[in-house]
Amino acid sequence: MLFSRLFRFPSHDMAIDLGTVNTVVYVRGKGIVLNEPSVVAIETVNGIQRVKAVGRDAKLMMGKTPDSIRTIRPLRDGVIADIEVAEQMIKHFIQKANGGPSRLPRFPEIVLCVPSGSTSVERRAIRDAATNAGASRVWLIEEPMAAAIGAGLPVIDPVGAMVVDIGGGTTEVAVLSLRGLAYSSSVRVGGDKMDDAIAASVRRRHNLVIGETTAERIKHELGSALPPTEEGISMHVRGRHLAEGMPKEVIISQAEVADAIHEAVSQIIGTVRTALESTAPELAADIIDQGIVLTGGGALLSRLDEALSAATGLSVTVAEYPLNCVALGSGRTLEDPDYKGVLTEV
Repeated sequence: MLFSRLFRFPSHDMAIDLGTVNTVVYVRGKGIVLNEPSVVAIETVNGIQRVKAVGRDAKLMMGKTPDSIRTIRPLRDGVIADIEVAEQMIKHFIQKANGGPSRLPRFPEIVLCVPSGSTSVERRAIRDAATNAGASRVWLIEEPMAAAIGAGLPVIDPVGAMVVDIGGGTTEVAVLSLRGLAYSSSVRVGGDKMDDAIAASVRRRHNLVIGETTAERIKHELGSALPPTEEGISMHVRGRHLAEGMPKEVIISQAEVADAIHEAVSQIIGTVRTALESTAPELAADIIDQGIVLTGGGALLSRLDEALSAATGLSVTVAEYPLNCVALGSGRTLEDPDYKGVLTEV
């Protein structure tokens, strides 16, 4: 007994929201300890590849690297596209969340979030990446369930609740009740598609080529789900002019950006309307009382709650911590036995 007290090691079990844009890590007993971009910089020296930077440091290199360095986002549309790079990224984040490398081996239990529409092959890829990164046991939780728990919705009770989780690669729409998904739908539209649409619009309207980082900045500063009622704000954007081949600066308006992302916003609204049409009457009655809760980075898009409310006739609210809801919810399953039933071991 004395030996076990003296040599008891702190738990390093963790929940990881492995997102297309950002990875958030929740450690049991500590809460969220890490939130970094899901980007890895790979350097090739004499034909040998090695990881040069991960996370925030790697994102700073995007679009600015020499030929010997590539920046890679190992996840696309919410699932792993490059398993080897994903393994390196997960290993790095596990070490960083634990305060750096340890002399003692650590084999944490890990809860990983997956899109509700992911295939068995995609789920195995996520499991393999976590196992190879050092996990002793891997649990999966579907993202809308984790988001709902993190947003404080009553997923355990016999009450219908609706969550719309808009990430970088996917939008998850789900109706939840009694620890399960009464309805779920996953559409591969999110922040990334909006960035691509903005870059394409700037190229078409201004003959200017811009990078991912610039497109994302435009979305954050000017993005709106509804067109501005007046002139709206604008910003200066720099890129490479296609015809002249020279650096150039143009002015982009908020109305342009709203028009560029209109199709992506319409797809999200259409997915929500389809979910409501497919919901059982008793659950639909609950949703009238509870309303719709938005989570994920896409929930921060200006006036998206207004657009959804106008399209559905329901109240729409943004969760208190939309960026961290999935990580908070999956982390809570590690600490609260009431939520253990929502996990699937793989």
